[in-house]
Amino acid sequence: MTRRILLTGASGRVAGMLRPMLRERYGRIVLSDRDAPHDLHENEEFRPADLTDFAALRAACSEVDGIVHLGGQSNEADWEMVRRANIEGMYNLLEAARQAGVERFVFASSNHVTGMYERQEKIGVSDPVRPDSRYGAAKAFGEALASLYADKYGMAVLSIRIGHVSMAPRELRQLSIWIHPEDLMQLIGIGLESETVRNEIVFGMSDNIRAFWDNSKATRLGYAPLHRAEDYAEAVLAAEEAGKERDPVAERYQGGDFAAQERVKLKKRR
Repeated sequence: MTRRILLTGASGRVAGMLRPMLRERYGRIVLSDRDAPHDLHENEEFRPADLTDFAALRAACSEVDGIVHLGGQSNEADWEMVRRANIEGMYNLLEAARQAGVERFVFASSNHVTGMYERQEKIGVSDPVRPDSRYGAAKAFGEALASLYADKYGMAVLSIRIGHVSMAPRELRQLSIWIHPEDLMQLIGIGLESETVRNEIVFGMSDNIRAFWDNSKATRLGYAPLHRAEDYAEAVLAAEEAGKERDPVAERYQGGDFAAQERVKLKKRR
């Protein structure tokens, strides 16, 4: 591929899994974060940028064809932290990308956009958002802002509501939301290359028969995951039996611990 791709959040855990695959697929890639990755590769160019620094982001987007946005606050935090990194930062990056003429944008959204749905409910991307945290609400804002830039400014956008990225699921909830890095890379490739993508939201999960989510939108875009969570189910369930007692609120909701944090007991309506 001849496209030049910018990866934000390049020093993070998930970026570390994706960088070798991005290099293999696209050749030289551009990385951005506040601090350079400790293992910078010869086929990687680093452009430092904080998401609150518009000028730095504009420089990072120069001569870039597509962006994979993993940057920002990656967990629940106080409002000021979430606002600056995931709301103002998202706007700054999209606007910098628009000014630089970037054509494609893949947004790492989150399963926490819908984390307050109960686990027995199966939901699709057209169901209303029900964030389980300030972090999840900010990701929902990011999806809405990405939609604006797709519909008004013509950027091709794919928002991926990522579950849990790892080489294998390790707990019960992950059997429903797990995604292998190779499957995540497949979705990213669809976002960066497919002519069908204009303004889409998909769930970031592998082939999980226990899934909370209907991912038929991703299937229609050509997604065919290579990995199955159920291959690990026997070991995961055995570990669950031997493990510690779980929080019943976390076990009730799709967002797990995020849904349980700070939750007050609700009064019954008449």
